[in-house]
Amino acid sequence: MIIGRITAKAQTTIPRAVRMALGIKPGDEIAYEIDGDRVILRRASDPFDKPFASFGEWSDTLDEAYDSL
Repeated sequence: MIIGRITAKAQTTIPRAVRMALGIKPGDEIAYEIDGDRVILRRASDPFDKPFASFGEWSDTLDEAYDSL
């Protein structure tokens, strides 16, 4: 178990082991999900949500309609 501390300004540092496990770096967004008496921390955007995002040559404004599916 990894333990952290809350500052007087209600801030905390995400431990290095957690950052590495989630693959997050400064500037990345994170999401909190409350599940009863626990909180689940995850990356806000999963790189697998848009599997073709790296194919810029196929990108078109008409394709944006499919992003919300």
